[in-house]
Amino acid sequence: MAKKVAIIEDDLAIAQMYRMKFEAEDYEVETAENGNLGLQLAEEMRPDVILLDLMMPEMTGDEMLKKLRNTDWGKDIKVIILTNMGEQEAPAIIRELGVKRFIVKADMTPRQVAEMVKAELEDTN
Repeated sequence: MAKKVAIIEDDLAIAQMYRMKFEAEDYEVETAENGNLGLQLAEEMRPDVILLDLMMPEMTGDEMLKKLRNTDWGKDIKVIILTNMGEQEAPAIIRELGVKRFIVKADMTPRQVAEMVKAELEDTN
């Protein structure tokens, strides 16, 4: 069965670029353009991993992550932050909410992001 990836990203061109990359690698992919829609998507889809932007309209990524972690169904979903914000600028709560991987979009190719997702899915800790 294909692994499921949810991409929560307000830049539609970036979301589509990652969608195409992950679909080419046989992942099931869905996207949402803000935290509100992302939370709904996560509940419906129950993805294996979420790529989550931080700076989005309506609900930021860290706000969405807090709400996700407060649900029975979302407390254990693997989340990778995918943003252009530097890791030092990101809210400290991100690490406390179980995020181990932080990607600066401008620093990595889609292939490198796909490799990081694969590593996250293989990480059982």
